[in-house]
Order: sequence, then C-alpha cells, then structure tokens
Amino acid sequence: MDKAAIALITVLLISGCSSNTASSSAPAPDTATEQLQPHHQLADQWIGRWTGVEGLFLDISKNEPAGPGHYLLEMQYGLDADQRGTFEGQATVEGIRFNREDGQHLLRAGDGDATGMTWLLEKEDCLIVKTGEGYCRD
Repeated sequence: MDKAAIALITVLLISGCSSNTASSSAPAPDTATEQLQPHHQLADQWIGRWTGVEGLFLDISKNEPAGPGHYLLEMQYGLDADQRGTFEGQATVEGIRFNREDGQHLLRAGDGDATGMTWLLEKEDCLIVKTGEGYCRD
C-alpha cells in the first residue's frame, strides 16, 4: 500500500507541474500587480509647488471632483501676464498630460539638465514640460 500511495503522490505532483507549465505564459503575481497599478500613484508624488526661473512656478493639486489621476496645474509658464493659468491634467504612463493655449503638453520627470535651462542644471528633482520650460524642487 505504501508503493501505491507513493505512486499516487508522484502522479499528483507531475500533473501539478504540468498545469503550472501551461500557465507559465501568465505574468508572475508581482508583475501583474505592477501592471495594474494606476498611473496616478507616481503623479501623486508631484503634488505641491515646483519652482522655475525668474518667478515661474507650477503648483500641482488633485482635482478631487474629477477623481483619481486628475490634477489641476496652476502655473506661471512665461514672463508675460497672459502666460499664467490653471489647467486640467490627467495621469498617463509617461506623466501628466494637459492642454493650454500653446497646445497639448506632457509633464514628465527629469533633472535640471533635461530642462535645458542653465539655472537649473544642478537640480535633480524636476518636472519638464518641454526644453526650456521646467520646474524643480530643492
């Protein structure tokens, strides 16, 4: 009877292994969780004030009525008075996408060098709209 029990256990183990092989194309649990995480978790870390050069700034806050992953971007993005406003943004894989008078933009993480601005070269924690427009934290 011991041999029969061992044979049964062996069969069960082998069949269990073959079913794991069939599902080996499925992502590992950690990978699946990582892929399903909302984009806004990174963008939520950007909430607060970011400083540009010559009085330029970016204030990011959650847009609570719109739900998770939606933000309000209050910014002075140029030296002229009309280059200021509050814009709605939405989290994406790459950053926060938003529209303003000069077109659609993507706010993304980078460093001072990526801003293309001499005054920010030494900074490490920055958000870039485009070359020549960036905001950093100390």
